[in-house]
Amino acid sequence: MSKIEINNVYKIFGPKPNQVLEMVKAGSGKDEILEKTGHTVGLDNVSLKIEEGETFVCMGLSGSGKSTLIRHLNRLIDPTDGEILVEGTNVMSLNKEKLIEFRRHKMSMVFQRFGLFPHKTVLQNVGYGLEMQGIDPEKRNSVAMEKIEAVGLSGFENQYPNQLSGGMQQRVGLARALATDTDIMLMDEAFSALDPLIRSDMQKQLLDLQAQLKKTIVFITHDLDESLRLGDHIGILNAGKLVQVGTPVEIVMNPADDYVEAFVKDVNRAKVLKAKIIMKNANEVNGIDKNNLIKVGEDQFIEEFLPQVVCTNANCEVVDKQGNIKGYITNKELQKSLTRS
Repeated sequence: MSKIEINNVYKIFGPKPNQVLEMVKAGSGKDEILEKTGHTVGLDNVSLKIEEGETFVCMGLSGSGKSTLIRHLNRLIDPTDGEILVEGTNVMSLNKEKLIEFRRHKMSMVFQRFGLFPHKTVLQNVGYGLEMQGIDPEKRNSVAMEKIEAVGLSGFENQYPNQLSGGMQQRVGLARALATDTDIMLMDEAFSALDPLIRSDMQKQLLDLQAQLKKTIVFITHDLDESLRLGDHIGILNAGKLVQVGTPVEIVMNPADDYVEAFVKDVNRAKVLKAKIIMKNANEVNGIDKNNLIKVGEDQFIEEFLPQVVCTNANCEVVDKQGNIKGYITNKELQKSLTRS
């Protein structure tokens, strides 16, 4: 069973969504619906599965439906039609009390604009979710301090949000989400408001934390580079429709349509492709010069060893973590893999 299942979800904004739903199901697009009815199609028959412990990145241009989608998972928005299952439970079946408990214990959320309480200290902000869970102050502060340390904010626990930089405020938001120890983290454009260098640092921190914690993360962004760096799988939305789901390599190498192609056309493949993706087994490589080989790890990205290959005109011997030979990459095949056919 998948951690999260979204099945045939539609969301139509307007006074008579159920009447308009039939038009959408009959094939009318977002622009046509808006022109004829004044209603906005937020999601159009979206279905996907998110597995436990993975980072699923949902991306698209502004208005594509990505933020609408993530808000369905914790029922900040209810669908016009369809179902959302979390660990097999249909969240639409939860009454008010059960929904509150679900939000407190099952999912946490990190917002683009931080969402911090200006009148509370860093420690109080990070511990707020625990306070809502009824955790006693001593334990609450202990857990909050642990998460503050985890995001690199030791020494700032008694500061207020307006005393912190944007990047530091986002760290507080991340620490608050971690403090409640929910299985699922929803991150809606969480790093979009940050400067590029701070954003890159936050991405690295999230990757490091995820390597330890193995949360199920749903991450919303409009930035392809961020998607490729963070995502185990990526879902791309266009006008409320889910047009492709795949691994970063699948998205880059095999775009499903012109919309996805436009997204990935300028991607630096060296940042996405690992050695094991393009290597050939020994019996598939003929006449390779084994006197001019560079040893590379199977999980290394091409950008890590490309400069050395270019400088020496060498071929690559690909090895696993134990040093066992897994295959080879010829200089010619390496260059070919970086060019779009």
